[in-house]
Amino acid sequence: MTLTATATTTAAEAIATAGSAVDALRNAQAKPTVFPVQAEFTNWRSEQRAWREGVALLDQSHHMTDLFISGPDALRLLSDTGVNNFSRFRPQMAKQFIAVNHEGYLIGDAILVYLEEESFDLVGWHMVLDWVQFIGETGDYDVTFERDASSAVRQGDPTLYRYEVQGPDAEKLMQKVSTIEVAQTRFFGMLEFEIAGRRIPAIRHGMAGQPGFEMWGPWEDREVILQALVEAGAEFDLTRVGSLAYSTANLESAWVPSPPAAIFTGERMEEYLDWLPAARMGSIAGSLDSEDIEDYYLTPFDLGYGFVIDWDHDFIGREALRSHAKAASRKKVTLVWDPEELASAQRTLYEEGVPAKFINLPKARYGQFQTDRVLHDGRDVGISLDAGYLANEQAFVSLATIEEEFSAPGTEVTLVWGEDPASTKPAVEAHRQIQIRATVQPAPYSRFTRENYRRNS
Repeated sequence: MTLTATATTTAAEAIATAGSAVDALRNAQAKPTVFPVQAEFTNWRSEQRAWREGVALLDQSHHMTDLFISGPDALRLLSDTGVNNFSRFRPQMAKQFIAVNHEGYLIGDAILVYLEEESFDLVGWHMVLDWVQFIGETGDYDVTFERDASSAVRQGDPTLYRYEVQGPDAEKLMQKVSTIEVAQTRFFGMLEFEIAGRRIPAIRHGMAGQPGFEMWGPWEDREVILQALVEAGAEFDLTRVGSLAYSTANLESAWVPSPPAAIFTGERMEEYLDWLPAARMGSIAGSLDSEDIEDYYLTPFDLGYGFVIDWDHDFIGREALRSHAKAASRKKVTLVWDPEELASAQRTLYEEGVPAKFINLPKARYGQFQTDRVLHDGRDVGISLDAGYLANEQAFVSLATIEEEFSAPGTEVTLVWGEDPASTKPAVEAHRQIQIRATVQPAPYSRFTRENYRRNS
């Protein structure tokens, strides 16, 4: 069944029409996520290599949502909804913010920037931002919210530009372009640049696991800052990165950008789904075909976030999360797809009969929540969550969470690719489901060191 939602349809209404949360998500008419910036400036393979070999410039101004949270209770709201430690969180600091539901299942993560007293910017996918705003609006909190959605849905220009430079030469570039010295700081530490007479806040950050900086400022300054970075970067062979290469950066750093959001069952979720627009409910893609939506849920431990949890403060889901901690049995890994079987799957496009599900390059995800079955000797042992090609590793990989028993590097598993039956999502064509062998490797995965990568280039 094809499901069409209007701008005013709530998630609860969409689920009621579909009959279940799984049916609503599997047949959601949302198109695959596309970062609304230029697809390629050169070609996505060279652009991927830039952040490993020199310096890459990425434009993050359009595809993320900013939720500006302010007021006397803003920090209390974030502490109540986040699993993180906030005891030493101060202005001019940033961290990865992680939230779970009342039952301890993962809702999502985002970057939280402490701008100044009583003022925060929560940046990233909308899933966790929506949850925080719902709790703030329906709870006893003296807070206000201002949302700057992605350019895919926003009318007009963004509030802020957001640029990232990363790679071995990123710090050299910033030393050259900034008129003040680049401060040394830890990952997610905040610092300040001065470029073209503008003071610019930044954090030490790298989407592809490489050294880098993420900086932002008023939208009206975007061109002058961009031009300064490009001109200064000429000395370092700066490469501008388009949306195709950028979409794969998380595979190198082993960050899962959109794990299934655990928002469809549990305490307060009926109220939340009445509040949430259907357009922000998400979509499920992949071979996992359980009718129980909770089979798609993950915990922070499944993705390696256990070290982030601060048990010494009260937050939504804390006691349930303690139970998950005792039962934790999955580990985040990289799956390296077998080249011969991958080629065989792609070859079905040129043979008679119904082909395999199209495997897009460089990113193969075709729903917001990609969930593909991972088997060992025919038994389900995990879920593959995101997949694509890495030019730097000359490998097609996916990020997965699998039972620890099968997480040792070199373990052979099988990934089930494609849907059976096929859903009605716009990105799903008539196809047949297939199996592809893969080898378990660490997350993040690195096949080549920088030195032998140069020799293989």
